[in-house]
Amino acid sequence: MLEATHSPAGTAAAALHYLTDWSGRTRIGLEIWALPRTDLSLRATNCLTTALSEALSNVERHSGAKLVSIAITYTAEHVLRMTVSDDGTGFDRAKVPTGSGIARMRAAFAELGGGLSVHSVPGAGTTISAAAKCWG
Repeated sequence: MLEATHSPAGTAAAALHYLTDWSGRTRIGLEIWALPRTDLSLRATNCLTTALSEALSNVERHSGAKLVSIAITYTAEHVLRMTVSDDGTGFDRAKVPTGSGIARMRAAFAELGGGLSVHSVPGAGTTISAAAKCWG
């Protein structure tokens, strides 16, 4: 899991370590587009940890993906963004009920006043996008 850190590359290093371990364990390929250039607050780190671990758990358990792409950014305007996209089987949201993992991801970003969306196409994968403004 990610932990709140206080070194310049702490959040990015912790995320990279977590993602690399996950990819090695699951044997699902990993493409990292972006990681935060600054440390996140404890609240933002907790939000990110919950949402990222749930997203990757869903990829592992349900998607049949061979590759997952991740982008995590934190802007100068204090906006935390997370995108997790896989090349798995996707699903029809009208036919598949929202599971507890998606609910936990939404709740994590909602605690920071943000939101989360899920876009999935049967046969073409799933993308989870989330954003929240974080003041500390």
